[in-house]
Amino acid sequence: MFRHFENLVDPYEDYAPEDRPPTRLFPFLMGYARPFRRVFVWAALLSIAVAAVEIGLIRAMGWVVDILGGDPAQVWADHGWALIGLAVFVLLLRPAIQALDVLVLNNAIMPNFGTLIRWRSHAHVLRQSVGWFENDFAGRIANRIMQTPPAAGEAVFQVFDAITFSLAYVIGALILLGEADPRLMLPLAAWFALYCLLMRWTIRRIGPASKAASDARSFVTGRVVDSYTNIHSVKMFAHHDRELAYAGEAIEKARVTFQAEMRLFTIMDVALVVLNGLLVVGVVGWALALWMQGAASVGAVAAATALTLRLNSMTGWIMWALTTFFRQLGVVSEGMETIAQPIELLDAPDARPLEMDRGEIRLEHLSHHYGRESGGLDAIDLTIAPGEKVGLVGRSGAGKSTLVKLLLRFYDAETGRILIDGLDIAGVTQESLRRQIGMVQQDSALLHRSVRDNILYGRPEASEAQMIEAAKQAQAHDFILGLADPQGRTGYDAHVGERGVKLSGGQRQRVALARVILKDAPILLLDEATSALDSEVEAAIQDTLYGMMEGKTVIAIAHRLSTIAHMDRILVMDEGRIVEQGSHDALLAQGGLYAGFWARQSGGFLDPDTRAAE
Repeated sequence: MFRHFENLVDPYEDYAPEDRPPTRLFPFLMGYARPFRRVFVWAALLSIAVAAVEIGLIRAMGWVVDILGGDPAQVWADHGWALIGLAVFVLLLRPAIQALDVLVLNNAIMPNFGTLIRWRSHAHVLRQSVGWFENDFAGRIANRIMQTPPAAGEAVFQVFDAITFSLAYVIGALILLGEADPRLMLPLAAWFALYCLLMRWTIRRIGPASKAASDARSFVTGRVVDSYTNIHSVKMFAHHDRELAYAGEAIEKARVTFQAEMRLFTIMDVALVVLNGLLVVGVVGWALALWMQGAASVGAVAAATALTLRLNSMTGWIMWALTTFFRQLGVVSEGMETIAQPIELLDAPDARPLEMDRGEIRLEHLSHHYGRESGGLDAIDLTIAPGEKVGLVGRSGAGKSTLVKLLLRFYDAETGRILIDGLDIAGVTQESLRRQIGMVQQDSALLHRSVRDNILYGRPEASEAQMIEAAKQAQAHDFILGLADPQGRTGYDAHVGERGVKLSGGQRQRVALARVILKDAPILLLDEATSALDSEVEAAIQDTLYGMMEGKTVIAIAHRLSTIAHMDRILVMDEGRIVEQGSHDALLAQGGLYAGFWARQSGGFLDPDTRAAE
């Protein structure tokens, strides 16, 4: 039975992703609610049915009070079957209706609605560009992905569990009192009007207050996660107190915003108690007055009293449900600041997969300044022949990393274009482009998974033997066999920690090299690929690196000029331009920048002459 309701909606069903999600709250939620339309209709009808049953029971109890005034035997003779029918209804039909209501709400909607939002939100965020992620805290992004789905689910829950039910209940109460005496509707209607005014006052304030509190909580998460992610720096510089104070500012802001939110609830609760007192005195007092005048029966008074006391107990719950509803909408609104951001870096509508047969790279008047007036690249024209090995050198800020990021299409070039085998990379799919490129970075962060998972990330379909062979070529196999994690996993099953923190820098680099070796892409980008290796390991791995380069088009960024001295061509960059190019010997003979770099090297490294970061 549970499985039937749990499978009414598949949260992972295929859908058409939106590059620009709605930026207004209700259209945003309606997009996620579309697969649940039929289930929502049933939830609303069942909620109304539950309210109708509750009102009907109160009416029935009033009838029972009225019939008890006669002789018991005669009462049973006249109404026995009706009383039995009422008992059967209470024992069998009422639980069945209630069961259907909670099955639809608790089993069909609640587990699946939040899951669908989290799944699709995560899919949307993963499509964002690298630059988008660089502009925000990873912790804050993750926090919004995690807190928005349950907030949306809670809002939906309150719609059907409280709002629909309470509206149906109030309408039913008006009808019930009107049947007894239309004048009994007046105090209830007056109370309801005042209740609506209180709700309006509360709701207009609780939404913004809730959003501010949610923003503050996300800010806390961002700062705390930033400290944890960089815990080595925190400890190394002995900045425990500074980091605590840094987080403390955000924590205090969260406390102040939460205080403001809770003040609204206190005002609401006190006002509600006063209103409920007016409700009880108004309806029950009027019912008693009508009874004294002979205009209402004892049963009508009993029903009015029961109804009023039930409303009195419900009003706090309804108000709390409504404020919870709008509070959760505030959380969703805050989450939308991340989840509803448009995808700016898109495949062209007619993009096709990149199919390479040669590996030629051509840059035509390529410029990119990150929206600034300086930095990045400035009007680069360059052709790299198929299979050519090119070294890239220059001071920090010269544009080397920008060139690599544009080649991977982490950003779209502001002007100019990049062609691979004659195809503009802006016209091919991003995934197919990046499948053709293998890259080893200076800081090779690993996934918080097993060594096996990290190496197979290069080619998931590779066999165990192929994976181990790649690790051996990267001089990683022997140290991997000796790994163990706190959960008792060893060797290739051992987990490496967040960003690979449980491994040394050289070990991380060798695992990253194994991953790229296994990928075996036709274009190879090396960004200080051996910088984290000691001299002995680097010497052992040089043959592997040169083997990796065989038959591939290679761009290698290096400050250790000896690692690129044997490249087919070396490009020297300065202030976003290629200012020198040629072989190692030819550049030394020119006596230019490269010759100066080589002459100033100490221990084989380029004097960085630090400039603005790329």
